[in-house]
Amino acid sequence: MSATRLLVLGVVRGFGRTHGYRVRAELLSWGIDDWANVKPGSIYHALRQLAKAGLLEASEIADWPGRVDYSLTPEGDKEFFRLLVDALERPEHRADMLSAGLALLPALTRDRAVSVLSTRLAVLETQRAVLRESSAVDAEALPPHLRELWTMRARYADLSVEWTRDLLERVTSGEYEMAGEHEGTFGMPGAWRSLIEPLVH
Repeated sequence: MSATRLLVLGVVRGFGRTHGYRVRAELLSWGIDDWANVKPGSIYHALRQLAKAGLLEASEIADWPGRVDYSLTPEGDKEFFRLLVDALERPEHRADMLSAGLALLPALTRDRAVSVLSTRLAVLETQRAVLRESSAVDAEALPPHLRELWTMRARYADLSVEWTRDLLERVTSGEYEMAGEHEGTFGMPGAWRSLIEPLVH
C-alpha cells in the first residue's frame, strides 16, 4: 500500500484539508489508473487507515452528514516526507512507487531534491557497474537466446542511469517550481486550495 499511502498523504497535504471524493478525483485526474495500482476503493480505505494510525486527522462535517474531512498531523507530515524521499532515492522499488514520488516531487526543496536524486543516480551507477561485470562472465555460459536477458537488463540499467541523470540536471538547473521558492508554491502545504480551486469554479 506504500504508493497509495504516499499519494493520499501528498494530496491531503496539498489541499491542507479535504475529503475523500476530492482526493479520489484529484488522483484520477493525474491518470493514476494508468501508472499506479491504486483503485478508487483503496483511496477511501487508505484515508481511514491513515487516520486510525494518527497520520491524518478526521473531522466529521456537521452540516454535511456522512462527509469526513482530513488533514495531515505532524506525524503524517513526517511519514509523507519519509515515503517521498524513499520513493525517489531507492531504485529497487516498483515503478508505481517512483511514479508517485515524481508526482509529488515539488514538495521537496530544490536542494533536497538534488540530494535525493544524486543518491539515486549513485546507486544506479553502482548497480550498472556490478551488472556489467557479472554479465561479462555469466552470459557466456548461457545459450544465445538466454543472453538476451542480460542484454535487456544492461540496456534497462543504461536507460535508468541516463534518465535519472537528465532529471537531476533539469532540477539542478532550475526547472520545476519547488517547495519554498515562491509564495503559494505548488509543493507547499495547503497551496493547492488557492492554486486549484479558482480553476474549478
